[in-house]
Amino acid sequence: MYLDNSATTQVSEEVFNEMEPYFTQEFGNPSTLYKIGRESKKALDLARQRVADAINAKPEEIFFTSGGSESDNLAIKGIAFKLAKKGKHIITTNIEHPAVKNTLGFLESLDFKVTYLPVYEDGLIKIEDLKEAITDETILITVMHANNEIGTVQPIEEIGKIAREKKIKFHTDAVQSFGKIEVDVEKLNVDLLSLSSHKINGPKGVGALYIKKGTRVVPLIHGGGQEKGIRSGTENVPGIVGFGKACELASQQLEQHYEKLSSIRDELIEKVLATIPEAYLNGDRENRLPNLVNFRFKAIEGESLILLLDAKGYQASTGSACSSNTLEASPVLTALGLDPVDVHGSLRISLAPESDEFDVDEFVNVIEESVSRLREMSPLWNQELDYDGVMCKKHDDCRLC
Repeated sequence: MYLDNSATTQVSEEVFNEMEPYFTQEFGNPSTLYKIGRESKKALDLARQRVADAINAKPEEIFFTSGGSESDNLAIKGIAFKLAKKGKHIITTNIEHPAVKNTLGFLESLDFKVTYLPVYEDGLIKIEDLKEAITDETILITVMHANNEIGTVQPIEEIGKIAREKKIKFHTDAVQSFGKIEVDVEKLNVDLLSLSSHKINGPKGVGALYIKKGTRVVPLIHGGGQEKGIRSGTENVPGIVGFGKACELASQQLEQHYEKLSSIRDELIEKVLATIPEAYLNGDRENRLPNLVNFRFKAIEGESLILLLDAKGYQASTGSACSSNTLEASPVLTALGLDPVDVHGSLRISLAPESDEFDVDEFVNVIEESVSRLREMSPLWNQELDYDGVMCKKHDDCRLC
């Protein structure tokens, strides 16, 4: 059972069928004037309309990219370079995706100033911190809609209202939230919004950036002037067609999938916390995506847990796929104030609509067996602990206590 849908999703059959002709039959360059090129152009126009409809935008506000990372780069650098004469201060959070965080690090090397708002134990920022961080030099606020590791949903609508009042451009990375909860650019009060195809059962290598009409950005890629000069390069027609179809399906099935996934999520949270000692939920209990849960288990290594689960047929992760092959503690989880040792014992489970085919009770039993097996080998767990009083019998200042 595949349970790592925050990393990527399976391309749906409907999406694949719509894409297939554009690999072999309708292969024309959409910038050409003859019939096969015009057919490709029509396909792009339809996909653009589908993406726009899914987020309550206008087609002319949708610009196709190679994915969420490029969309984040285009939004942040595009605004920063455009408005640098007005100011060089940007506000973000300390749990952003690397596509945002590393882009801002690059801008800091060019003398831009970045304020990283803290999150608290629930994984959410405080609006008061945001208001205090705004200065006369602030040109951009970028805050992700929902976190890719713990699933908490930030108060984007409220942040957007503040940005509008202060006449500050506002960008949100909605790569994880789109297709799981409502994403309406008008309600959210955003100027720029990033999307990715492969998170919603579309193909990899394609995404989009919503740019509100009237918002100006500096292009990152120069060339033949495609995407109205904002993103040059011959368009990935099959990918864009698939992305458009995936957006249409995600929009149509949003309510149905939300109810299904949130029900499985809640059952999973309840049973894991009730069954396994020293198991904890990371992030806010209620204000989270319907498909994502992140647990931590005392005194185990998350990587070992992943391998044991994989041997039993369950594919999950310890955190973001962008950093899962490193041994560093998750910056997102440490930002919650957690001990780095405990952070290493994390498990991220991200569901898809087809996840209702698996037995939650059986899966929880497999997790319990795997955690117990790892704890039997763990020197941290095998210290003589009195769990009733949470006191260590060996050390007065034991870190585990």
